[in-house]
Amino acid sequence: MSTQKTVPTDANVDEFLAAATPSRRVEEGRRLAEIFREVTGTDPVMWGPSMVGYGSYRYISPANPRTRGDWPKAGFSPRKAQLTLYGLKDLPESAELLPELGTYTEGAGCLYAKKLEDLDLDVLRRLIEIAWSRPDDPDPLRRD
Repeated sequence: MSTQKTVPTDANVDEFLAAATPSRRVEEGRRLAEIFREVTGTDPVMWGPSMVGYGSYRYISPANPRTRGDWPKAGFSPRKAQLTLYGLKDLPESAELLPELGTYTEGAGCLYAKKLEDLDLDVLRRLIEIAWSRPDDPDPLRRD
């Protein structure tokens, strides 16, 4: 079994956000951190070198049930080219809301937005709420 590469770290979230480029990403990252904190009621944790995450859950890969790990329930990264949003698209309730979110593109497990102003922030909040309601462990009887 391989070791999970993206794990929680002790890195400082505020320092990470302050170092984002271009400068627009600093403000967008801080605004996203505020929104995620408001919805989840928790402080963020850096996951790996570039993901700001909230909470965690135990995932089981649908393609290979032996592939398991921990992942943030919701998170984001203010990357140079675009904002990356994690955990907001993979539940059935969130799929129904995505058409209302605004202008974005999708990756395998994330959403990409060129600018925060391209997104409907009320819909974003609802997507974060859905992600936050995800059970911590989908397999409470697991033995690993």
